[in-house]
Amino acid sequence: MKPSLRPHRSIPRRSTLTARDLVAEAVAGVLQRPARSALTALGTVLGVGAFIAVLGLTATAASQIDTRFNKLTATEVTVEDTGPATGPKTALSFPPDADSRITRLNGAQAAGVSWRVRLGPNQQVHSAPAASAGGADAQTQVIAASPGIWPAAQAQFAQGRGFDAFHDTHHQQVAVIGSATAARLGITTLRTHPAIFIGETPFTVIGILKDVARKPDLLMSITVPRSVAEHTWGPPADEPAQMLISTQLGAASQIATEAPVALRPEHPEYFKVTPPPDPRSLRTAVGDDLSQLFLLLAGVCLVIGAVGIANTTLVAVMERTGEIGLRRALGARGRHITWQFLTESAALGLVGGLVGTSIGTAVVVTVSAIRQWTPVLDPTTLTIAPGLGLATGLLAGLYPAWRASRIPPAEALRR
Repeated sequence: MKPSLRPHRSIPRRSTLTARDLVAEAVAGVLQRPARSALTALGTVLGVGAFIAVLGLTATAASQIDTRFNKLTATEVTVEDTGPATGPKTALSFPPDADSRITRLNGAQAAGVSWRVRLGPNQQVHSAPAASAGGADAQTQVIAASPGIWPAAQAQFAQGRGFDAFHDTHHQQVAVIGSATAARLGITTLRTHPAIFIGETPFTVIGILKDVARKPDLLMSITVPRSVAEHTWGPPADEPAQMLISTQLGAASQIATEAPVALRPEHPEYFKVTPPPDPRSLRTAVGDDLSQLFLLLAGVCLVIGAVGIANTTLVAVMERTGEIGLRRALGARGRHITWQFLTESAALGLVGGLVGTSIGTAVVVTVSAIRQWTPVLDPTTLTIAPGLGLATGLLAGLYPAWRASRIPPAEALRR
């Protein structure tokens, strides 16, 4: 039997696009216009960098808040003189030896009573003599305090010192002023033993405050011994007296329970005690507020970056219509075009994510070094940040890639 002489019909193979070819085409497309690609990736760089910087700085700041909370707020107890529940209040509920009664409690470090003095309408604060520079000062408030207020507030003095138990017991007319008040009154040194007048009552300035860790109103006031204030102006009238107690860590709750009994065993109900808040709830609330606020800002940056990638990719599709038509004419299918542009946008997003992660980490470390903090960076955040940039690039390239795959080959070749 003779073999058939009819030629065999060749069946064309379906076009394929390997992963290697896809990556090569994407890299070539990105490097075709490097300046545009860099500007396109900049949005993702900023978004991911802000994401890393925000989470890192939030965690670092939260750790600093914990430290400061433990040192100050967690060791502070306030006792307010509310007086009898019925009848007029005519005297202080705090006894003269209130400071020593509290410091004898286990865990208490220092305690001081203070209140704001109500001056008469014609009583002003002025230096001596009143006609000298810095003369009258009607804005400065006067605070009466016991000697324990200085260690309780952790006061630091620019010059001199605070009054002590001797001044209070012997009704010494001395005063401590803040540095701002000293500047207003024209007092620059204590070597000349300057004096000030509160109304017609003279006081010798023995200390100028530089800073306090607690009770900042002392910096803007003139503070005099409580015994002198009671004798000159009487007990508190406008605002109740308060006691500031500094405790050891972990002792605040116990001191808050024992303080009213230690002050007035016969009438502990005369006092209202404010213990420090729970550190765990405060830390959680502060951390959550900071995280929500800054993550919102980071999300906005990522959205801006995604819009930039989408816009640039769409413009690239319009500019490369002829190239798309040629590829389709040579056998490329629609999904191949889709994958090509998706890979390009994903590559831009990944590069932006990697660069943004590096920049964000550098920002956290730099800020922490300047502020002398310990930087806190979650390894999980650093791991997922480049993936976040990749996902941003993919989402941004979906519509431009779909648009490119829908261009008819014949129409593309005519352009």
